[in-house]
Amino acid sequence: MNINEWFEDPEVLEKSKRGYAHFDLRTDLSKCRNYITNPENIVRHGFYPFIKYDLEYHKYNKLEGRKLKKRTICYAAHIDSCIFQYYSFLINEKYNLRLKQDYIYEVPIAYRTDLHTDTIAEFHKISQFMTQHPSSYIMIGDFTSFFDRINHRYLKERLCDLLQVDKLNPDYYAIFKRVTKYDYWDLKDLYRLNNLSPNKRKDKIKLNSKLRILSQNDYKKYRSHIKSHQENKGIPQGSSISGCLANVYMLKIDKLINDFVTARGGIYRRYSDDFIVILPTTTGAVDDIETIIKRFESFKDEDILELQSEKTQVYKLQNHSVINIGHLFSRPLNEKNKTINFIGFTFDGTAITIRDKTTSKFYYRMRHKAKGVAHQHWRGKGYQGSDKLYRLYSPKGQYGKGNYFTYLSRTQKSFPNHSIMIREDRIMTKIRLVLKNNKWG
Repeated sequence: MNINEWFEDPEVLEKSKRGYAHFDLRTDLSKCRNYITNPENIVRHGFYPFIKYDLEYHKYNKLEGRKLKKRTICYAAHIDSCIFQYYSFLINEKYNLRLKQDYIYEVPIAYRTDLHTDTIAEFHKISQFMTQHPSSYIMIGDFTSFFDRINHRYLKERLCDLLQVDKLNPDYYAIFKRVTKYDYWDLKDLYRLNNLSPNKRKDKIKLNSKLRILSQNDYKKYRSHIKSHQENKGIPQGSSISGCLANVYMLKIDKLINDFVTARGGIYRRYSDDFIVILPTTTGAVDDIETIIKRFESFKDEDILELQSEKTQVYKLQNHSVINIGHLFSRPLNEKNKTINFIGFTFDGTAITIRDKTTSKFYYRMRHKAKGVAHQHWRGKGYQGSDKLYRLYSPKGQYGKGNYFTYLSRTQKSFPNHSIMIREDRIMTKIRLVLKNNKWG
């Protein structure tokens, strides 16, 4: 895609239109194109602080139940976000070519602009490989605090290597500096300065309906509230360039692991900080897995990457059964999990299903929304929000813009011999019970 096609792409343009309030006035790519495509402007550009908050969500586990998790998100000002989006496009054009040159085009799945796929299609390919190699070793793992531990020096080296320069051009360096040594303002503090509460929905709407989150006078008055990230590692998760830079960061590592794995007839796939390695069973395959683990551990010694040991698992797939063999390695691995879990799917050697935590999360959100509607009813305001409830969380919604049932339906088509769908009558019964009694049946 050339630059003109990219700027005229409706999806790209729509993505640049952000509804939230920030320190600047709203803009989009169609309005600021001339400004952001001039490198001299980027060199001189005064970036606003990111707005930072903790996204709280629940993770589900059959053994441990529901756990509250936090992920720190930073979102950029409107003009800054357009700049990041444009430079992400430029970097991705180089990145996509490098993937082909290095024969790792299919390895990274997340944050891609030209793969034109989704997790359903990717797991279908992975499951086909396992079907073709019913006797194999499978390694699942992820990296500890991936975005927070991205080493700035190493990232700069990889970016220079990708762009084929000894030193970043001034505009690229301005971008690099902004996402490594960045300023931020805490969102809760901004609510307080606006005499609003982050826990009230009407206050959230009120805050984001403002032209600017602070007036220009208040911005200057309270500048002392701005904080700086001065560590030599970590990039803000949530900006429109972070995923692109994370992929660039992994280029050399992806090639190193993939070359090793494919030379032994296997495959390696990575989705952001999660990865899977599949090696057909041969003499020495266990030793090959051990070698891969040690190579990942060597990246930790170089302060580049750290394998999360408690989430690293190795399985033996044999005769349609999955056996966790973590005890076979020099540093024993996690043996709690008995099924292969990757990009939202579970495989037990025979059946493919949606991961339990994904469905549990759906049930939790549906119940939470239904209880809110029921609460409005008992206050005498009728079933306000029931249309949205059914659109988002009932089988009816899949025929509109789509919802979780749309995803399940697409998954079922990809895996017709596996039981994917949730019984529709069961869902409707649960919703009606909450609406009627404010109870979960």
